[in-house]
Amino acid sequence: MRRSVRSTAATAVRRRPLVTGRAVLLGGLVLLLALTLAGPIRQYLAGQAELEQLAAEGRELDQRAVELREQLERQSDPVYAERQARERLTYVLPGDRLVVVVDGEAVEGDAGTLASAGPDEELPWYENLMQSLADADADAEPSE
Repeated sequence: MRRSVRSTAATAVRRRPLVTGRAVLLGGLVLLLALTLAGPIRQYLAGQAELEQLAAEGRELDQRAVELREQLERQSDPVYAERQARERLTYVLPGDRLVVVVDGEAVEGDAGTLASAGPDEELPWYENLMQSLADADADAEPSE
């Protein structure tokens, strides 16, 4: 009977280790597998993000193409071209009323009937520049 007590006491003292060789081997294999798969998974996720970005750019380009087609159709319309010429370039047709403000004074007349601006057009550009500087200098002098 003594032997059975000792053998149970010896087994009780000799516990199983918390980490066995098999557990370490299994943990190492799992870690190796995770490290092996980390690169391809990261590349897959980066590829998916790039695909989403390219799809968004494609949608934007499609929308831009639609807008440009609409603009091309508008510009081929003669009524639109005439309206833009009137607004942007201040073109007028004969018979339209034209109001031009020159030096704070409104000058009215029919299109094509406005008198020329006067003798300033006959001067060379550099003389116009010098005259403009002289006029600005005269305005800048304080009157006492």
